[in-house]
Amino acid sequence: MPTWLEHTSGGVVASPFYPLPMATVFLNGRFTDASHAAVSAFDAGFQHAVGLFETMRAKGPGGESEPSVWRLSHHLQRLADSAAMLGLSVDLRTAALAEAVMQTVRRSGLPYCRVRLTITAGDLNLLSRAAAEPGPPPDPTIMIVAQPATEYPAEMFERGVSVVVADARANPLQPFESHKTLSYWWRLRELQAASAKRAGEAIVLQVSNHVCGGCVSNLFLRRGKELITPIARGEEGPSSPTQKSGAYLPSPVLPGITRGWVLEHASELGLSTRARMISIGDVLDADEVFLTNSSWGVLPVVKVEAEAIGDGVVGHSARNLRQRWLGEL
Repeated sequence: MPTWLEHTSGGVVASPFYPLPMATVFLNGRFTDASHAAVSAFDAGFQHAVGLFETMRAKGPGGESEPSVWRLSHHLQRLADSAAMLGLSVDLRTAALAEAVMQTVRRSGLPYCRVRLTITAGDLNLLSRAAAEPGPPPDPTIMIVAQPATEYPAEMFERGVSVVVADARANPLQPFESHKTLSYWWRLRELQAASAKRAGEAIVLQVSNHVCGGCVSNLFLRRGKELITPIARGEEGPSSPTQKSGAYLPSPVLPGITRGWVLEHASELGLSTRARMISIGDVLDADEVFLTNSSWGVLPVVKVEAEAIGDGVVGHSARNLRQRWLGEL
């Protein structure tokens, strides 16, 4: 079965991990040619992976219509929340970032584009700064890149994809796990391993063997009329039907933007939703499984390793949700 990282005779199928031409780059307040965009050798993002990012899908201007970025405010709020929680910035100017993102999309001239917003702690040495006298925080490095939207093979959504189980495990006691930090190496390695097995994604488990989701996606399963998804950051605690006691672990699951959209719109398809701890057995016993992110929207899963999910074909919930998602772009 083809994978979204498949090598073909013409090169590599477009994916978030292969740079595309026609990039428009906004770096620290100004636009610059992509071939000359550069940050300091001492930037904290380069030196220590101290930074966050958001990947968004945008529609360029056309006729009299203005450009739009799907759920831009949701992406920027998640970025600001992570920046405050992880000590990167307690006062991220989301309004200014939103304007910069829109300017980048407008300047790109692309009908549809993939936008990546990256923010790092800037040009500093973290250890020496910690030992120095308190002072104003350093200026962050902010880069926004707009490129042509990733074109996934239609077969991925018509026939679904197979996935494998990743070797790496997510640690709920690692406070950076549920945020979109720059430390993505282990996830990319697992994706490479999945691609080598002709799989479209890799399911990541926690150290407790409960399911987190994909390397770059959130996971849903359907049983009857209920959609179930792993508990994400911010959903832990007594409010969860599976964690009614006073003791609970933090979740290493990212609160995905498309995940949130699915939770909001599931009732329109007659589906109830629930976030709870999920085992790999729950996944294998599901009527259907799908993965979500802001790049592909809703991706049906028809096989986990050698085991078919349900009837081994794309489920109606995934198909309907994807069509609704496409209708909002």
